[in-house]
Parts: sequence; C-alpha cells; structure tokens
Amino acid sequence: MQEEEAAATADSIISQFNTYEDFLDSQITPLDLYYLEDEELARQLVELGYRGSGEVLKREEFEARKAAAEAARLSQRTQEKVLASVGKELKDNFHVALAQREEANRNGKLSSIIFIRDRTARNQELSGYIDYAYRLKNDDFEPYFSGKKKLMPRPTDLSFYNWETHVSTSNPSPNYQVIAENASGLLFKNKRDRKIINVDPKVLPGDNTTRTPIHTDLYTQVVIYDHITRRKT
Repeated sequence: MQEEEAAATADSIISQFNTYEDFLDSQITPLDLYYLEDEELARQLVELGYRGSGEVLKREEFEARKAAAEAARLSQRTQEKVLASVGKELKDNFHVALAQREEANRNGKLSSIIFIRDRTARNQELSGYIDYAYRLKNDDFEPYFSGKKKLMPRPTDLSFYNWETHVSTSNPSPNYQVIAENASGLLFKNKRDRKIINVDPKVLPGDNTTRTPIHTDLYTQVVIYDHITRRKT
C-alpha cells in the first residue's frame, strides 16, 4: 500500500513540474534561501533530503518517470492520428468491417484482402482484390470512413478487372505475391508465412484465413479475406 502511495505521489510530481529543477525549487522556502544565500546549494540539500517541505524524489527517478509519461502521451497521440476510423460515424457494414480490422492491419497482426465489385460514376463495372494493409500505408482513409469517397479497385492493386474495357491487371504487394496462372484459379501467397489464400468461394480459403461476405448498401459485392500471419519460432 505504501509503495502504491509513493508511486502516486511521484506521478503527481512529474505531472506538476516540467523539470527536476522546478520540483526542487518548489521545496525550497524563503527562509532556506535567506540562510544559505545560494540557490544551487539549496537545491542540492533538497535533493539529498536535508531540506525541503515535501517528498524527496531522486533526479534519476524523476527523469525516468517523465520520459515514460511522455512516451505514453506520444503513443496515444500516434494511435489517435494513425487510426482513420476513430471518431467517425460508421453507418454502413463495410465501413464498420474496415474499422474493426484497421488497427490489426496497421500493426501487422492481420493481413486482409478485400474483394470489391461495383460500378463507377461512368457506370463501368469494376472488380478487384485490394491489399488492405498496403492501401492503409499509402492512402488517406479518412474520406473513405467519412463516406466522402468510395474505396474502389485500382489497376495497381493485387488484381483489377474492368468488365467493359476488359482491362485486367495483377500486381504483387509488400504482403502478397499474386499467382494468376493456376488451375485452381486466382491465388495469393502471403510473403510473411508463405501461406496460400484461395479466393474461390467453393473451397476453403486456406490455413489461418477466414472468408467474410459483407452485406453492404454501398457496393454490389464485398468479401474480406482475413489472414492471421504467424512468425516461425
């Protein structure tokens, strides 16, 4: 109990004072300065525990706790800044599904492939497979989550097909290799654990992979393949 109270006191001190010198100065009384006539000497006596009107906190502990508090603050700010879905009013199931997977795809715990089929503003039907983690690193997703833009397949994604012009492309990403010419149909090999993701709805998607159709009002069809990567130990 005493250790918890001491820790709480130390945390209160580091939140109250910007520097260790500020903390020391707060412990020095006008009477101390009158007799000692030396501010630096007064600080040293407080640090040693011979002077002061409150708790004694060593410089090393103050600076360590201050650094830890600053790191925690920056980590929280980074997380809030990175997660584009934070604070958004998500009305469609697809946006909810993306938000549920955003952090895990950013930190590498999950590697999701998104299949989208829909029509453009020019009424051209497009379909394709998107490496969600890769897009998160290169796209600003706030307009997608806020509903200002629609996430659509591009010719630079894992796979892309324009049903009107018959333009077809496939590209590897930092996370996946595309296996297009295969008797089993389109396959994706995860570069981290080398597992195969099979997007054929008639067969199992593969080891550590789940296939989730998303019922959405915004797109003709959406399917998400979630692959959990496992490091070799």
